[in-house]
Amino acid sequence: MALRDAAIVAYAETKIVEKSDRDIWDIGAEILESLLDKTGIDKAEIDGMLVNAALTGAGNCFWAQSTVDYLGLELEFLQSVDIGGCSAAGAVARAAAAIDTGLCSTVFLLNADTPVAENNLNLRSYVREWSTPHGIIGPPADFGLLATRYAHQFGLDYTSLAKLAIAQRNHAILNDNACEKLRKPISVDDYLNSRMIAEPIRLLDCVMPCDGGNGLLVMSRAQAKRKGLDKHVVPIGYGEKTNLSPGTNIVDVTVSGHAAAGQKAFKTAGIAPKDVGSFHPYDDFIIAIMIQLEMLGFCKHGQGCSFIKNTDFNFDGDLPLNTSGGQISAGQAGLAGGGTNLIEGVRQLFGEAGARQVKNTNNAVVTGIGHIPYGRNWGTSVVLVLAPGN
Repeated sequence: MALRDAAIVAYAETKIVEKSDRDIWDIGAEILESLLDKTGIDKAEIDGMLVNAALTGAGNCFWAQSTVDYLGLELEFLQSVDIGGCSAAGAVARAAAAIDTGLCSTVFLLNADTPVAENNLNLRSYVREWSTPHGIIGPPADFGLLATRYAHQFGLDYTSLAKLAIAQRNHAILNDNACEKLRKPISVDDYLNSRMIAEPIRLLDCVMPCDGGNGLLVMSRAQAKRKGLDKHVVPIGYGEKTNLSPGTNIVDVTVSGHAAAGQKAFKTAGIAPKDVGSFHPYDDFIIAIMIQLEMLGFCKHGQGCSFIKNTDFNFDGDLPLNTSGGQISAGQAGLAGGGTNLIEGVRQLFGEAGARQVKNTNNAVVTGIGHIPYGRNWGTSVVLVLAPGN
């Protein structure tokens, strides 16, 4: 199977900071240098690259080519991956496909963004005409509507959501690369009493915009063996869904494409939710984690709060959750943010997570959320299952 024939041989990331004093391409260069140092691979051997569509580069239609130029690479395959928060996990599947078809042999996956220092986003689509004039300004308002609908359908226990926030914050405290401002413990009361941003979304439900970068180096397993890179991670399952139910006028916004993507990924990987060693869901908002738990089959739809109450999400618990702190407690480095969760999944399977190392390293599940359409759930949903290479 082509997906399983790919090997992630190295990972790298920078410290996540509130505002970078470095250029985004300088961050990319640091990531590249770290990957080369870890593997002993010569820079000239890299012949493929996947670049996330950064908010910093949003105004540049030649962003990928410009990045390659600044990094001094000569490539046979290049792609900008622009599925938002799904881009990091989605790039792994795309790298495997490119290697399998012979388009390239050694692929650099770069996720870097500095939207706090330089944000060039210019949203078009429905936003200007249908959202902003009605006061839906930014993702917190969208997730406020989503949370309100969920509460109407099923009820919502905020102490359960607090449990997720606390578990991730405790993990961020153990992560030296997490944003320093967020590496402080929080309690249930801290969560419940944090100021309301877009009812019922509280401050501690939300990600904090940050700057940073991360990346991976991918090649075929056969090449990794020839290079003596025996320690690597393999993608064993992947599912992706974009624009769920486009022909349906009235949709249930509490349902996402993760149900279909997860079913496909788990089937390909040959595992079930009960087999998951660690879970690294995209977490721009706390309620997004709970909905993904439901969509991926950890519990039934509408029973997320009950599942959370009965589950230990600490790194040494029943279902280790975003053991880096996730984006909510490590910081969201713009559209590179999805890479934070991905890198942590890889790190755990490498057995290099230090004080927050999980016990079960049979696999790790990473997800992505990309884009918030008008009046619907998330635009793109991806699920990636990783396992240690043998």
